[in-house]
Amino acid sequence: MKPEKPANATTSTEVDRQERVLDFLGGTVLSDAKDGRRIDTHASVVFLDDNRALKVKRAVRLPFLDYSTLEKRKGACEEELKINSAYAPELYRRVVPITRRDDGVFEVGGTGTPVEWAVEMVRFDEQRTFDRIAEAETIHPALAAALADAILRSHDKAAPADGKTWLASIPSIIDRNTTKFRAMGGLEPAAIDHLHARSHDTFARLRTLLERRAAWGFVRRCHGDLHLANIALVNGQPLLFDAIEFDPVIATTDVLYDLAFTLMDLLHFDNGAAANIVFNRYLAEVTAERLDGIGILPLFLSMRAAIRAHVLFTRSEQAWASEAIWQEAKRYFDLAGRLVMPKSPTLVGIGGMSGTGKSVLARGLAGMIEPPPGALLVRSDVVRKHLFNADEITALPDAAYQPGASARVYETVLGTARHVLAQGFSVILDASFMQEMQRRAVARLARETHVRFVGLFLIAGLAIRLTRIADRKHDASDATRDVALKQETTAIGALDWHVVDASGTPDDMLRRSVCYLSEGRCEPNLDVEQ
Repeated sequence: MKPEKPANATTSTEVDRQERVLDFLGGTVLSDAKDGRRIDTHASVVFLDDNRALKVKRAVRLPFLDYSTLEKRKGACEEELKINSAYAPELYRRVVPITRRDDGVFEVGGTGTPVEWAVEMVRFDEQRTFDRIAEAETIHPALAAALADAILRSHDKAAPADGKTWLASIPSIIDRNTTKFRAMGGLEPAAIDHLHARSHDTFARLRTLLERRAAWGFVRRCHGDLHLANIALVNGQPLLFDAIEFDPVIATTDVLYDLAFTLMDLLHFDNGAAANIVFNRYLAEVTAERLDGIGILPLFLSMRAAIRAHVLFTRSEQAWASEAIWQEAKRYFDLAGRLVMPKSPTLVGIGGMSGTGKSVLARGLAGMIEPPPGALLVRSDVVRKHLFNADEITALPDAAYQPGASARVYETVLGTARHVLAQGFSVILDASFMQEMQRRAVARLARETHVRFVGLFLIAGLAIRLTRIADRKHDASDATRDVALKQETTAIGALDWHVVDASGTPDDMLRRSVCYLSEGRCEPNLDVEQ
């Protein structure tokens, strides 16, 4: 049930004074607008007219922010404009005073005494924030990839910072969330204690890793609040806005902690496939340093879910709040508990001749595999391009496909998989695996790392494969008609992987493969000439 405890605020005089300003804005800004709206959050009130938004900081003092005085709210508005102009200059216009004349009349941007301050923004379609999009539909792959690119660009532009303050803040973040949860009614005490203990234990275990990442420059002044409601689709592209302005310490974090908010929220909105695409796209240009960090991601995902729960529980205590806000907070709290206890990883190998659809299947399966946000994709075609310092769609010379070069590719593929599995994440290996020794090496890796292994070998007729190869555009594969014809005469050897009919649609192939992953009753294997 929804608690009745009021939100922590400033003096009643300050709140009452601001309420009169909000009433004025509600009457003035919204009265002439065809589609005017007032949006209330725990920390601000936004008024939308037909072509602009006025955002007023609430007169509140919370554990993580202080807008309790007019001077502090003005400073926060100015800092918000400064910080967010770097993310979304097309949205942020200016800081505007709400003034009062000598006769007591309020004005927006008048010459009287300032009694409140607001950030003026360009109004965009609020139905196109990513939380609304994810709630209404499945975020398609191209949009998820664009979202990952936008986040990565913001991190690349951010200057590295000293990580000591960030690292020291993590236990207090966990403790602050726990204190809030224990003060709420309707939450299971054992679940709160479990989340608290597991979070602290994970942080203690991985603290050295976090210190190493800070030394490598991965602690930066980030957006800080990248849940889906703070990302909008504007002119067809994801735009990050409403970055944290009230505390640079809170916004100065490991970049993976920033990314984790978006990933977690995609999971919250049942867009696991999109979360996996963002995850893989962000880590596409993998380096040892970047991969070394993903072991901390389950904690970061859980902390972000807990923070979202904390914020929504706080919002649920405010007078205007509805029961639905408390229920949404409870969903985030439950998600935090699940994310902090990830399941064991799985190693999946997907092999087959060129044109059988290995990469299509790998992308379809990746978001379905535990733990969240799904499996990391390791594609031999992409690895080969990186080893030869070429971009993914540049065709490589024949020398790149000689036995020695191919052996190096498979060695790198397996080494990357071992590195990721050791950190608790699942991996899908996408390669032809035409040789028996290559397939045995993958199974041996699974045994050595003590993870479950599923091998899938795709087959399809030559005519189908040739058509698919001919239809490829902007793809990392260099396979040609001649390559496909040569593979027809290649001896596969003993095949103990699951054989999957890949001659139908991608959905057919995905359905058959999911069966093997779930260890359900599957269609019988097809005959394969060896």
